[in-house]
Amino acid sequence: MKRRHFAALGLAGLGLPAVARESFVALTSDRFIEALWKLDPDAAVAAGRFDFAASLTLPSAAQRQRRRAFLNKWQGVFDCAPGMQLSPSERMDCAILSAKIKSDLWRLDTLREWAWNPSEYNPAGNIDLILNTDWAPLQERVKALHARIRQLPAFYAEARKSLSGVTREHTELALQQAPGVLAVLDDVESHAQQVGMGSLMEPALRAARQAVAGYQAHLKRLLPAARRPWRLGAALYEPKFAHDIQSAASGRETYELALKRREEVLDSMQAQAVALWPSVIGPEAPPADRFALIGRVIGKLSERHVARERFVDEIRAQIPQLEAWVRDKDLLTQDASKPLTVRETPVYQRGVAGASIEAPGPYRPQDRTFYNVTPLDDLSPEQAESTLREYNHWILQILNIHEAIPGHYTQLVYANRAPSKVKALFGSGSMVEGWAVYGERVMIESGYEASPEMTLMYGKWHLRSVTNTILDYSVHVLGMDEKAALDLLVRQAFQTEREAQEKWRRVQLTSVQLTSYFSGYSEIFALREQLKSRPGFSLKAFHEQFLSYGSAPVRLIAAEMGIQRKL
Repeated sequence: MKRRHFAALGLAGLGLPAVARESFVALTSDRFIEALWKLDPDAAVAAGRFDFAASLTLPSAAQRQRRRAFLNKWQGVFDCAPGMQLSPSERMDCAILSAKIKSDLWRLDTLREWAWNPSEYNPAGNIDLILNTDWAPLQERVKALHARIRQLPAFYAEARKSLSGVTREHTELALQQAPGVLAVLDDVESHAQQVGMGSLMEPALRAARQAVAGYQAHLKRLLPAARRPWRLGAALYEPKFAHDIQSAASGRETYELALKRREEVLDSMQAQAVALWPSVIGPEAPPADRFALIGRVIGKLSERHVARERFVDEIRAQIPQLEAWVRDKDLLTQDASKPLTVRETPVYQRGVAGASIEAPGPYRPQDRTFYNVTPLDDLSPEQAESTLREYNHWILQILNIHEAIPGHYTQLVYANRAPSKVKALFGSGSMVEGWAVYGERVMIESGYEASPEMTLMYGKWHLRSVTNTILDYSVHVLGMDEKAALDLLVRQAFQTEREAQEKWRRVQLTSVQLTSYFSGYSEIFALREQLKSRPGFSLKAFHEQFLSYGSAPVRLIAAEMGIQRKL
């Protein structure tokens, strides 16, 4: 009763008309989203609303205060709506928006990453998006960018004011990515010249480049005193896990589940390695230590890989093969009208992950999805060989399953068809990553590249997502040091030295995100297994129904599919 009274107060305070209960969420979510875009035009552009392209969100104290007031204003509205009579879709939207608001407030006032992470202030992504998306004729795009780029000196000035007590690791990342910002500005200059706007753009670009240089100089001055610990710590980890993962389990429970799953995977891999030993290694007696046994077989098999100069091209060539397999096995319906473009990762995005998907938002689902792959050009021969062994003949195919088909690319195409924009705009990263890991299993189960070697390599790859959770929790909560982390990754998870070093860097630069793979996968797989016992279960129908909910948290999808999740 108290909740409903609060709902009425919330509606009146927002100036919303009296509406039927069933239309409450639909109306208010649209109003919330439009108000959010006006407050934060950068978020609007990232979602595909290019009518905000000329505006830049300044990271000022005043802007943070406006955001805090905005979130507090809307918090009660979506907190109260679950007590009303709502459709399943509206009920899910309401829960997603309520969670988003709480998460944003927590990040703003408790996590405060805006103060200690200089890499937060990277304007290159939206500049690149505005310039290279065909949302308007090139001249109009350049005109919008002129207005945006003129604001970059103020953007960097506010970023410098915001920073206090930074970490060395995030400061170094920001310095590493700064040349990428300059490269994007160079790209803008080139396009401006193409449409005869070079002279108009030149003063703004000159000032912007000076602002980037000033920011770099400021960060270099901060480095000697950059002593903030990069480890999140137990007090912040569990609430961040709850906000980011939105699981039915806690961070600790997910870590313990990962430890159990790890033993299951290692037992299976050991049996596979024993069977492969004679054909891969020869008559030599296998070692008693299971890590040595599995590692020897994987190490030998990993010598089969694509040539260094063919790395990106091979990924590009495998996409049609995956599409054909999913179609022939009738795993789910694909949309051939949604283009996927494999490209080299832009410089401004490098430094965290070697492969990623960059998908359009629900406002422009017709745009290209980019599969970003970092080339090996800048690596030494030893570094390149280490990477190629990690992404060997079998693992490279699983990577493409994860990132592209039926993984991220496929899921995000479906997300843009969801019955409301809320599910695509503010979805769960754990659902997104979990689906990609689940998609790997589906492909292997369907017989893709069926061989004892692929079975063992899939075990190694699956162990990677399990180990990600163990690593992240162990490092940020239990204090695992670099030596123990590298041993976990190299000796116990059979990753190459270079891959392990990159993962150690990643766990210093991120927190909780590495748990999203196993957490989401565990919940999706458990949901499927529970539903399989029902009469008339169809794998394809399950996949398409599951994906129809956009990127909603798995626990919400499970509830709508009639399952209360239990780990």
